[in-house]
Amino acid sequence: MKPILTITGSDPTSGSGMQADIKTISELGGYAVTAVTSVTVQTTLGIQEFFDLPAKMVEGQIEAVMNDLQPDVVKIGLIRTCEVLDVVIDALNRYRPRYVIYDSVLQSSRGDSLVPDAVADDIQRRLFPLCTIILSLDATQMHGLANRYASAVAVFLSKGETPEQAQADAKTYINTQIVRASDLQGRSSELYHEFLSAVDEHHRVASDVHFYADLLNVSSRYLAQVTRRISGKAPKNIIDEYLIREIELQLKTTDSTIQEIAYRFGFSSQAHFTKFFKKNKGVSPTQFRRQ
Repeated sequence: MKPILTITGSDPTSGSGMQADIKTISELGGYAVTAVTSVTVQTTLGIQEFFDLPAKMVEGQIEAVMNDLQPDVVKIGLIRTCEVLDVVIDALNRYRPRYVIYDSVLQSSRGDSLVPDAVADDIQRRLFPLCTIILSLDATQMHGLANRYASAVAVFLSKGETPEQAQADAKTYINTQIVRASDLQGRSSELYHEFLSAVDEHHRVASDVHFYADLLNVSSRYLAQVTRRISGKAPKNIIDEYLIREIELQLKTTDSTIQEIAYRFGFSSQAHFTKFFKKNKGVSPTQFRRQ
C-alpha cells in the first residue's frame, strides 16, 4: 500500500488537522505523509492564532513527498491563502494522483470561520473539479469528525476499495468514534471491536453469526443490536463483507486457482464458493479476476 499524503494545517490538540490525520490513518493500517499549510495556536476550546506557511514552503513539502514516495491518494484540508491554493492545484495537475479527497475545512466545530471568503470561493471554483470526493459532515457533532471521516476514506481507497465502498466503511468507523465519544453505558463499543477482531481472526473457518456470538458470550440478538446501532449492518453482512474483501485480494494478487482459494476460505466446494461470490459481487470469481 502506498502512503497517503495529507495537505492541511497543524492542530496541537491532535483533535483535527495533520495530527488527527496521522492518528486515524495509522489506526486503520495506512501510512501517512504530510505537507503542512498552517500552524495554529489552539486549545480544545478553539483557535487563538494562525500562522500560514509561505506557499514556497508548502510547494517544497509536496514536491519532496510526491517525487520520493508517489502517493496515489491525496487528502486536502485547511488551505487559507490563494497562494497556497495555487501550489496545491499545480501539484495535482502535475502529479495526477489517483484519488483526491477534499475535507471541507471552512468552519470550526464551534462555528468560527477558518478560511477567508475569497479563498473559499476559489476553492469551490478551482479545486472542486480536481477532487474525487468532496466531504461535508456536520462538524458540530464532534471536534474533528469530518476530518477523521475523510482520513478513513483515504485509507480504504488506498487499500483498493471503490469510492462507494470506502465511504461506507468510513461511515462505520465514524459511527464507532461517535459511540466512543458519547460515553454510552454498557459494553456496546467494546463488544463491537471484539466482534471485528474475532472476524479478522476466524473468517476463514467460520461465517456463522452464532459462532461469533458464542465466542463473545452474548446472544446473537444482542450482537445484532450492537452492530446495527454502530454500523447500520447485521453481523452476517459484516462477516460476508470482510470475507469478500479478503477473497478479492486473493483473486487480484495471487496465482492460486479458484478451487484453491475456495478451500482456503473454508468453502465445501468451488461451486459453493462461486455462488457466494456471485451473489455478493454480481460476477463470478473468474470474471472478477479477468476484469
